[in-house]
Amino acid sequence: MSPNLNRLLLTLLIVGAVITIPLAAADKTGPVGWSDNFEQAKAQAQKTGLPILADFTGSDWCGWCIRLKDEVFDTPMFKEWAAANAVLLELDFPNTKPQSAQLRKQNQELAMTYGIRGYPTILILDADGNKLGELGYLEGGPKSWINAFSEKYNKVVSANSVNQKK
Repeated sequence: MSPNLNRLLLTLLIVGAVITIPLAAADKTGPVGWSDNFEQAKAQAQKTGLPILADFTGSDWCGWCIRLKDEVFDTPMFKEWAAANAVLLELDFPNTKPQSAQLRKQNQELAMTYGIRGYPTILILDADGNKLGELGYLEGGPKSWINAFSEKYNKVVSANSVNQKK
């Protein structure tokens, strides 16, 4: 083989890897700290005893989803809180971001199961996937959002504690 052909093949191989590796990685995990695999999130919730915070989002087209991510989910305050208080699950419905058929199918099935009608919808789920509460975009940044989550979750936990004693 000629040196020019070798260089061309090597260049094509490198370009292919540079394009393919990020796409494959994006399919396996969501944004940093977030999973995109429902079964893994349930297993983590079971292991940690934490609720699942399931974010049904249109990450590349939904204005309110983008705002929620920028104003709440991407803040240091939320990230610190979430690390100790929730298992994060992103269920994305993008227009242009690449997504595997398997991930797309999982997200569509979950949206149907939970009756998702708009974005963003954030569900609070237990380790078995039972819905405990629901939130969306709230003004006021991470503190307001965390307080709303905590209030809804604590009410459910309190009610479940009373029901289990009966």
